Amino acid sequence: MSRESNFDQPGNEESGIEEEVGVGPWPTSMPWPDEPRYDPELLIDGDRRNVVDRFRYWSTAAIIDDLDQHRHGFHVAIENWQHDMNIGTVVRNANAFMAAEVHIVGLRRWNKRGAMVTDRYQHIRHHPTIEDLVSWATDHELPLIGIDNLPGSVPIETTILPRRCIMVFGQEGPGLSDTARQAVPWFVRSHNLARRDQSTQESHPASRCMRGYANMLVHLRPIS
Repeated sequence: MSRESNFDQPGNEESGIEEEVGVGPWPTSMPWPDEPRYDPELLIDGDRRNVVDRFRYWSTAAIIDDLDQHRHGFHVAIENWQHDMNIGTVVRNANAFMAAEVHIVGLRRWNKRGAMVTDRYQHIRHHPTIEDLVSWATDHELPLIGIDNLPGSVPIETTILPRRCIMVFGQEGPGLSDTARQAVPWFVRSHNLARRDQSTQESHPASRCMRGYANMLVHLRPIS
């Protein structure tokens, strides 16, 4: 979701005035909208959310319904055993690349600061264990793909991913847990400079993996 402003008078940056986000109340000079997608409170009070212009004044439910019409077939799963600070950023990336759903595996609570409120518009599901994730994936016929720089992993940049799948990320530092490594049938890795450990859980590699998937669709490359 992009940051936009209607507060663009000259000199704001030099004067130190912080720009406002969004728009004020619905203009009285325009007909009052009666479509169900509009939120009456936002029409009256203004919409200061960090959303693109076409979603201005829409209810959160209406925005989610619209996004659901355009989501890709991939899911993102992230292990959360140590309250990893990067989870919020992974959620934000998943929202940006239109992931079908995000799965938090392990602890239910996670640091949402990095998500920058995008979690409101993203489907998020909790799994207490890797086994629960595997069971859910099996029921929904979604193959699990581990994302980690492990022996035998293949470069994501040259790999054709399934159209419907779950990318499984480990935590910053240790990477995928032993349980996850045993449960996931195959692994891909992302080329990541300036890294000294095996894990590819950082926000940049996660974004690279999701971008790689999206690029296959954009360039109409065949996906199984």
